[in-house]
Amino acid sequence: MKPSILIVDDEKSSREGLRAALEEHYEVYVAEDAKSAFELLEAEHFDVLLSDLRLPGEDGLNLIKRAKAHAPAPVCILMTAYGSEDLAVDAMKQGADDYISKGRLQLDELEMRIARLLKSRGLEQENIQLQQQLDDRFGLHTMVGESKSLRDVLDIVKQVAPSRATVLLEGESGTGKELVAHAIHHLSSRAKYPFVPVHCAALSANLLESELFGHEKGAFTGAFERRQGRFEMADGGTLFLDEIGEIDASVQVKILRVMESRQFERVGGNQLIESDVRLIAATNRDLKKMVAEGKFREDLYFRLNVITIRMPALRERREDIPLLANHFLKVYSRENGKRIREISSEAMQKLVEYAWPGNIRELRNLVQRLVVMAKGDRIAEKDIPVELKASAEGSESETTLNLAETEKRLIRKALEQTRGNISKAAPLLGLSRRTLHRKLKEWNMEVP
Repeated sequence: MKPSILIVDDEKSSREGLRAALEEHYEVYVAEDAKSAFELLEAEHFDVLLSDLRLPGEDGLNLIKRAKAHAPAPVCILMTAYGSEDLAVDAMKQGADDYISKGRLQLDELEMRIARLLKSRGLEQENIQLQQQLDDRFGLHTMVGESKSLRDVLDIVKQVAPSRATVLLEGESGTGKELVAHAIHHLSSRAKYPFVPVHCAALSANLLESELFGHEKGAFTGAFERRQGRFEMADGGTLFLDEIGEIDASVQVKILRVMESRQFERVGGNQLIESDVRLIAATNRDLKKMVAEGKFREDLYFRLNVITIRMPALRERREDIPLLANHFLKVYSRENGKRIREISSEAMQKLVEYAWPGNIRELRNLVQRLVVMAKGDRIAEKDIPVELKASAEGSESETTLNLAETEKRLIRKALEQTRGNISKAAPLLGLSRRTLHRKLKEWNMEVP
């Protein structure tokens, strides 16, 4: 589709001349005054507004201000009389994207300026969309939960992210360590540079060395060309070393050297390469114990252990399970084109009572499975796998949490935050408006 342009000029010959010149490449609309132009802006979306400064009634600058209040706003170019460039510069400070003198108007130049501004706006919108995607995927709001242990983690993340400090993430597998690493990077000044993850446990010592530092052509059998390593790729950004406790001692030495000097050599090379990288490491092992046993270098441990964030296991934050389960229910229902409105109270109780050795990852995978296999619009207790129910029923100290009381507390908090607005509270709880109404009625709860 052609970009749309609205030309506003009280001189008929001028606006019709511009229409004839631009209609080959643009969908052109014209208006003779600000009032008519504003009516068109209310009815249609325009990519470009080309307006004369002097108009009957409201002037072109006020028109541009009003046009910029629309979302998305059009590119706005002000046409001025010869000799009024100072006024045009002031207009740009107040919202105009460009100006052009009517006395010096060259159609080729005008088309070039419009094309350049549209391209610039396109790149800006792409950046906004990309930023929104990053926010949606890695922002702190993706870490669902209200437990104190999670809030403590988020407080540390917000405090640490702007710094240059190395961060060590400790915790069981599946607790969200990589998501936290992404959030730290995303909230830091390095966010515009790469976030490069390396899953250390999946690679042998030789392969990991090549993966981290790169290699020169012919460095070893199969090295048919030079290859950049992850330290090089992450220059300016963040390198995330997952399961760093699995790294061989020889590679530990080289990582320590890079951390101290910010320099390294590719495998098979002798050229020093500089890399400005923030290091975030994660482990599900006790590195301090490994140091005592001689299985991990003490000097590297101290280098990594500048800021330590311990990720709580899911069984330590059981009050977050209903929120997480409803969040995943919504995500996977949407992905699979299903309309599953809720997880029953009985089914949710089984989820809360289960020990979750695989933590959030296990819960996420289970909810995805339940959604895919669901035949109705509700996940019932009978849909919960037998082995999970048996494990939950066999638990002793784990079953003390009262799910109903937990849900009531979360609902009260959401309603307080939204000042009793059920439409706003329901999404915070991962519930539909209808389900929240039903729970309020079921528990005889009053809206504040």
